Amino acid sequence: MNNISKIFLIGLLIIGFIACQDDLPNMQSVPHQPELPAQHFDYMQVMDQVAETFIPGTIDVDFGEEIFINNENIFGNVNVRTTVSSDAMATLGRVLFYDNRLSKNNSISCASCHKQNKAFSDDVALSQGFGGKLTKRNSMSIVNPILNSTFFWDGRSSSLHDLALRPVLDHIEMGIDNTTELVNKLRAESYYPDLFKDAFGDERIDHNRTAQAISEFVASMFAHDSRFDEGIENNFAEMSELEKHGMALFFSNETQCSSCHSGPNFASPTSSFNNPYEETGGTTNIGLDVVYDDPGFSDGKFKIPSLRNIALTGPYMHDGRFDDLHAVIEHYNNNIQPHTDLDSKLTNGGSPVTMSLTSLDVDALAAFLGTLTSKSLMTEERYSNPFKS
Repeated sequence: MNNISKIFLIGLLIIGFIACQDDLPNMQSVPHQPELPAQHFDYMQVMDQVAETFIPGTIDVDFGEEIFINNENIFGNVNVRTTVSSDAMATLGRVLFYDNRLSKNNSISCASCHKQNKAFSDDVALSQGFGGKLTKRNSMSIVNPILNSTFFWDGRSSSLHDLALRPVLDHIEMGIDNTTELVNKLRAESYYPDLFKDAFGDERIDHNRTAQAISEFVASMFAHDSRFDEGIENNFAEMSELEKHGMALFFSNETQCSSCHSGPNFASPTSSFNNPYEETGGTTNIGLDVVYDDPGFSDGKFKIPSLRNIALTGPYMHDGRFDDLHAVIEHYNNNIQPHTDLDSKLTNGGSPVTMSLTSLDVDALAAFLGTLTSKSLMTEERYSNPFKS
């Protein structure tokens, strides 16, 4: 065999080896060392922000269309569920949240399905897991979780600590078989011992510490600087007439939107006393179907999600069936299905309610929901991917 033939054969072998790497589950492209600032970002400020922003009190706002607001429906019953104990802890959590090594084949991180520019949601109906399989439900937005009392579409988790590792150990989402496998993978990385020591005081790595760090990073994600929040201070002077009309409809008895999407998080009011949602993990049946392939909590009951940043988190509902907010509003307007367990607020004499909203009303409600978008959460570096390459 001459030299040219040898070189050609070697070239073919190299090409074949590179091509075969795509079929090897543990040879996916993985990030390198995280790039972190010399001084930690300030994550603990979230505790002060909650105290300063959501203080119950009387708010009396007149924007012309009608007197607005029942303040207790907005700022009442604030109950902080998780604290952020240190900036070092949240920094470790940030690295873990974005690290592909938390998946079976080093290809998926928490952030793969919870994208910062989408208010930590996904922009597809169902997300792709580590093996190319699709998740069973739409990836919910992570927004003000420090105020949430339940998590997941079926409300099955009642703490961020419990929430943190469930996707990691899910056979579709990230595919780690057990906590021992997870801990061994983390121990093998050179950057984790120092990060764990900084957060906990020593280098010990275990799954409970891992869950705590992720939960505290997630807890620090706090949206409180939307145009709506600013409007509380300036009588909504910067809102358009369309947005103000939508706001009036949202808090009206006509739509009762705020009876389900209440409190500072515009979510299920599970923290209030004698609330029917307490027993169902913040879930309810909103008449999406008469027969459900996915029963949710039970009988078609799914979590009432936060509406903060809702304009960025489509497609909507547990299965991502609605592409935009207009379609969501039209569901409540004319398309509620007569399920036997339909939420009582959505019935009238035993039949589903119809709101008889005009096209202008629908546009106005969608416009108002757009004012709930945070101005900083989707761009702040402290919530961004520390793996730059």
